[in-house]
Order: sequence, then C-alpha cells, then structure tokens
Amino acid sequence: MPRRARLDAPGALHHVIGRGIEKTHIFRSRKDREDFLKRLGELAEAGALSIYAWALMDTHFHLLLRSGNQSLSQSMRRLLTGYVVNFNRRHKRYGHLFQNRYKSILCEEDPYFLQLVRYIHLNPLRAGKVENVKMLGSYPWAGHSVIMGKQERKWQDVGKVLAYFGSRKRKALAGYEEYVAVGIKAGKRADLAGGGLVRSVGGWAEVLSARRRGERTVSDARILGKAEFVEEVFSEVDEKVKETLRWRKEIPSLENLLAQVAKEEKVEPEEIRQGSRRRPIAKARRRFCQAAKEVGHSGAAVARYLGVTTSLVNYYASSLGKGIEGE
Repeated sequence: MPRRARLDAPGALHHVIGRGIEKTHIFRSRKDREDFLKRLGELAEAGALSIYAWALMDTHFHLLLRSGNQSLSQSMRRLLTGYVVNFNRRHKRYGHLFQNRYKSILCEEDPYFLQLVRYIHLNPLRAGKVENVKMLGSYPWAGHSVIMGKQERKWQDVGKVLAYFGSRKRKALAGYEEYVAVGIKAGKRADLAGGGLVRSVGGWAEVLSARRRGERTVSDARILGKAEFVEEVFSEVDEKVKETLRWRKEIPSLENLLAQVAKEEKVEPEEIRQGSRRRPIAKARRRFCQAAKEVGHSGAAVARYLGVTTSLVNYYASSLGKGIEGE
C-alpha cells in the first residue's frame, strides 16, 4: 500500500513525532540531545520553523511547530539527516536510526494549540523522568523549562504560549504553570496522538456523540481537528495538487539541470555522470540530485540518468547542505 502524502503548507501547525527504529534509544547522552537541539535551533533562527513545544525522550521526540520559509519535509530532512550522521559517528554505529518516516499531524489551532503544548511538555513527567510539575520546570530536555525561565533556548517561541495567559509575564507564567498541572490527571490522550478518527473528530466524547446522532464524520490520521477542518484542509490540498501538476509540465530536463549545475560548480557535465569521487565532482553530483528532485523528477529517473541506485540518489539529495561534508 503506497504511503499517503504529507499535508504541508507554509504556516501550518504540526505535531511531529519521531521514534527510534525497533525502540532504539535515539538520545544516549547529553551531547546527543544538545546536537539535536542545536540543529533545531538553527532551523528556527533561519525562519524555517517556529517552535512552541518540544520534549526529547530516550526513544522518541515530540515537537509542536509551525512551518516557515520552507516545507516541513525539507526542514525535517535537514534536521534528522545531519543528526543521524553525527549520532552514528559518535556511537560508532551504521544504518537507520529512526523508524520509517517521522509522524506529522496537521493541527487545528483552536482549541488544540495549548492542549498540545501541555501534552508534549508533560511527557517527561508521564515517563517518570521527573516527579512533579515543579521538577519539570527545571528539566532540561523539554520546552517547559524554557517557558518557566529555567533554561535558555532563544529560538523557542515562548511569547506566543504565554500570551494566552495574559500580558503581564508573572501572571502569565503562573497561569501557564497551573494549566500544565491540571493536565496531569488527563493522562495520555488518544485524540492528541492516537487514531485518526479520534483525533479528527476531537476526542472520544465527540466520536460517541456523533455516532449517537448518526452523523457521518470526516477523519484522517494526519489531522487533529474537527470534520469541518479536515474538509477545509482537503479542499486546499486539492488546489495545491492541481497547481503542482500544472507546474510540473514545465520542469527543466535532466540534461539542462546537469549543464546548469556543472557550470555553477565549474566541472564538466560528463564528470558528474561518470562517478568520479573527487570532492568537487561529488559535491556537484549531490547538488544535481537535490535540484532534480526539488523540481519534480523522481529518484528513480535521476538514478537511471546517472547509472546509480535510487537509494544513492535519495541519500545524495538529503545529505546536501550544512553539516554533511565536514561535521
């Protein structure tokens, strides 16, 4: 069964969850966690993401974010690829670290924004990492401590969260902390991280109520929001698909792309296709793979053109950029 496309648009609010393959620990040390947060912070400072809540657990992570000047998939590829390269080097391991793709849930902002901030920040407490909300306020691996002023992460958007609780900072902090504490009794909520129907309708109470009324509900595992929000998202996605199809009719050929990249990198086009491992050629080949995929060519088509495997093309495309050559 083919994987369903991501729902991604500039300015969209997402709850992102990434898990280690076969419950592998993706954070083994303080250095691992700081590396991950450094990369996340760089994306936020570059305008690619706005980060409102986060929690780094041993085997998984949670992020509440808004996409910015590039797609969520581009930002997550840059974050996770660079992190895995360094993680494997630090721990002398090889192969995949994360389980399949990360999970991204498109979220209806009202009323779920604050609920998600609280849900994500309570993860360490639910997992027994801390004993109470007061200790959570100083826990370094969740964004709650940043909001409470105990840790400094300048890239985290604290202001948006506190604005829900008032304009005066002290009062807002007290209101926020009380709101988080009240959420402890709710436990793990299936509508915030569980099945699509529960999420899309707005919780089990809403699901049961709709069933009693005999109403047809619209749901999707990639969306947190009521049926009307799901329908609105799909209508917007349909338009984006149409625009994409129209645009792809005009994508440049692989030959033209190759010539352009070769010119910019000051190498010969055929050198890129011949498989030389010289650093300038390897860099040009990576740039070509990324450019080809970004304008709409499939990894398989690029692989046939270069005479390499599709997995190698995908690796080249994802590994181009900051942190790949030398870090």
